[in-house]
Formats: sequence, structure tokens, C-alpha cells
Amino acid sequence: MTAAGRKNLSAVAAADGVLDRALDDRARRVAPASIAAVCERGQVEGVRTFGHPRGDAAVTTRDTVFRIASMSKSFLAATVLALRDRGALDLHAPITEYVPQVIARHRGRAAVLTGDLLLSNRSGLGEDNAWVDRHLGASREEIAVLFAGEVLLAAAPGTVYQYSNLGQSLLGRAVEAVTGRPVEDVIRETLLEPLGLRRTAHGARRYAVDELASGFRTFDDGASFASEPFVGSGALGCIGSMFSTVDDIATWMWFLGSAFTDEPLAPDVLAPASRIEMQQPRTPIPVPSGMFDGRDVAAAGYGYGLFVEEDRRFGRVVQHSGGLPGFSAHMRWHAATGIGVVAFGNSDEFGARRVAGTALHDVLERIDAPSAEVHPWPETVAAAQAIDTAVRRSVSAAEYPFLAEHVLEDVPAAVRDARLSAQLQEIGGLRDEQPPFAQRIVAAATEAEVRWRLAGERADLRIEVRLVGTAEPLVQSVSTAVVASGESRTAEEPPSAADHHRVVLPRP
Repeated sequence: MTAAGRKNLSAVAAADGVLDRALDDRARRVAPASIAAVCERGQVEGVRTFGHPRGDAAVTTRDTVFRIASMSKSFLAATVLALRDRGALDLHAPITEYVPQVIARHRGRAAVLTGDLLLSNRSGLGEDNAWVDRHLGASREEIAVLFAGEVLLAAAPGTVYQYSNLGQSLLGRAVEAVTGRPVEDVIRETLLEPLGLRRTAHGARRYAVDELASGFRTFDDGASFASEPFVGSGALGCIGSMFSTVDDIATWMWFLGSAFTDEPLAPDVLAPASRIEMQQPRTPIPVPSGMFDGRDVAAAGYGYGLFVEEDRRFGRVVQHSGGLPGFSAHMRWHAATGIGVVAFGNSDEFGARRVAGTALHDVLERIDAPSAEVHPWPETVAAAQAIDTAVRRSVSAAEYPFLAEHVLEDVPAAVRDARLSAQLQEIGGLRDEQPPFAQRIVAAATEAEVRWRLAGERADLRIEVRLVGTAEPLVQSVSTAVVASGESRTAEEPPSAADHHRVVLPRP
């Protein structure tokens, strides 16, 4: 997919079926109130609301505040990295340098936990969602006693993914240790205020009652609801006590996502490189898994405070859910386009991840979204065009320009010429008239490689070059294959997200 305009997102987001299909009967049935919004680069482009957030006559609006629960962890992670960048925290030091009372053991032996391991959910501390949900309001003293009394690891540190709220909460204590201030205040001053997230806060007390969605539970598939009081916000609040709106989360998603662009937002708030760290998988998560709701995910992992999926069609998707008794929340965005979806419901049966996942997938399909945007080096394009010309003029491989010395040592020129001659015969020879080179590009997985086609009479010849990034980049491999007319892959090659990259060529 070469550089090209795509359909207007606003029209897609407003089209019948995208948000309505996501916020379906099932979702509406099991939560008294809900909202789903499609956004692009921080701007909400389409929104659907449903129900009554407090069970009275008031209706859900775009500004209704919902609890976002574990989505709070992305704010904690960003704050930790900001302090790391300032030299106040060392993520690879034992956490006991900041929280001395932590005692951890695995199979009877003392274990060392670091901020990096804790933040990426590979510390060895076991999954603890059910327990933590009802202990979110525990005091700092209570949690300190818990860790001082020895915690048992369910795996050796650094070996497997296990979602540990307790583990990540230790980063909150580390923040307090190095700043001398409550972690919630540090997050507000580091992130919320500079980014203008005025409707995002820790704890319900910062909002008027008529701004908030109350929590509810259902045990009969939505036939009845029981009011669920807000669980407390104590020592574990930094991992799950935040509230927000769809507009504020849209801004937050793009602040994080823009780090991959040439013009990242607010670099003074958190370095783009640090935001990219958050969105790089550090701990692999097995797929398929129920947490991916049947989506075609090739790989997945946990970064710092965020999940990262590699969709087989659309490439990188970054996401995080939030769930507590009475609430279900989810945010997810597509790295290549900056398109995201936010979904909130005031029941833990709502299934915000499914709602947001459905909506984002529908939007990306409707606009035929690229899986990534790749800008090949000028040297890559120059080498590809030169070899394209050589093939069209029947020049021997011995005369190809830009080749590293080993290329013709690995496969001699005479062998390459014979193979190419057979392939050209198979496709019935090249057509005299060929579209411009830019129109014949079919893929570029990285900036150092490019694939393109030459049209034949019965089929096409596909050529691929890969360069090595030395001071003067050289072609380290060149290959040819016969593909069906108009295709980019042979029948034996599996599809790849790279087939849908938007390739942006350097300007002449």
C-alpha cells in the first residue's frame, strides 16, 4: 500500500452500525449506563451514549464521568518513567532501595524485585485481581505489613507474565519515597495538569454527584441491578482509583500514541522515547487467549502499564482495560493511524474490551487502514529502482549496482541469471509498458527493504531488496519470485501485516 489518502474518519465514525454494533443489545442490557466513542489523534469523532448513570431520570452524556479502574496504571507508569528520566528512580535497582520492607521469596529463596519487573508484570508476583478489588482502600500501613511479612512468588522473577496489582502498587510507594509526596499528587502535577486533563482524577470526591456514573452489579444478565458503592482508594489506589471522561482519555491516548510520529505532543511532559517504552512489549502473553476476544492476534505482550497486540491485519494496537465491582472500562488505539476507541459501562458485566475492540476493528476495516507507515531510506529506493532498471534491460546480476560483496558469493551471478531467465519465461516475458515505480511497490516491512512488481504477460515478477545500514547502505540481499498478476505474495507465503503497510517514498 503506497502513500495514499484514506476515507474521512468522521464519516466512518458517524456511519450507521459502527458504534451501534459495538454498543449492542448485550452491552446495553447488562449496564444501566454506557458510552462508546471513536477518536482520531485525540479528537472524539463519534460517540454513542446509553442509559441512566445513577439509576434516576438523568441520562448519560458525553461528559459523564466513569471510573476507569486499572487504566490508571498507564498514568502511574508514565509518572514513574518521568521520574526515571530525571534521575530520581532507577527501574533496574532492587525495589527495596525505595521500599525497604519488601520481602519476597520463591521456593524458599529470597527474590530480588526491580521496578522494571514490577511495571511489566513479570516480577513473579501472582495474579491478584479478585483479592485486590476488595482491598483497594487498604491503608499504606496495612500493605506495608503485608510485604514485610513476606510475599510468595508464583514464578521466578523475570520468567512469565502474571498481572500483579500489588506489584505495580510498589511503584507508587517508590514514587512517594523519592518525592516525599502522595503519588496521586505527583501524577496530577506531572501529567494531568500539563496535558489539560481536567476531568481526570483519583477518587470520586473531586466530582459533584451529578457528574458521576454510579456503580451497579447484576447477577441475572441485566434483569435487575444492585447498587455497588465505590470501593475505597488507599495504598493501592494508584493502580485503580482514577475517574475520567471519553474526551480526556482520547487526549491521553494520542499523547501516548503521538510518540511514534515526527511531531509528538508535549515532549516536555514525558520524552517520546519513554512513551515508546511503555508501548513496547516486554513480557510475552500467550495467544490465543480469552483476553483477546477472538481477534486475529499474532503476538501480544505487556509493556509498561499497557498491553500491546500485534494484529495480523492492522499491526500494532495498544490497549488497557479497567474493571472493578460496578465498572468496566477500556481504551485502545491503532498505532499507525492514531484512531482509538474508548468504552465505559457502570457494571462489571458490561464487557468494555469487547465493545471497544469491535468498534475499532470495524472502523479500521471501513477505511482500509494501513498496518503501519514505513518511510524507506532514500538509499533503499535508489537501489530498488536501479535493480528494477537492470532487470528490465536484461542486465546480468554481475552488473547490479549497490550490491554488497557477499551477495554474488552467496549465489553466483550465473545462477541468479539462470533463475531469473526461467522466471521470466514462466510469466511470458515482461510487458513493454510498466506503471511508474511508485505504483508497483507492494510492501516494505522496514525502512531498509522494499518489494515491488514487474508485470508479465501471464503473471508478475516480484523483486525484493534488503539493505544493511552501513555508513553507505548496500544491498545485502536481492530475490525474485513469480506471483499471480496483481498479487504481492506467492501461494506458499503466509499473509503478513507488512502487506498492508503504507509506504511513503522520499520526495525527489
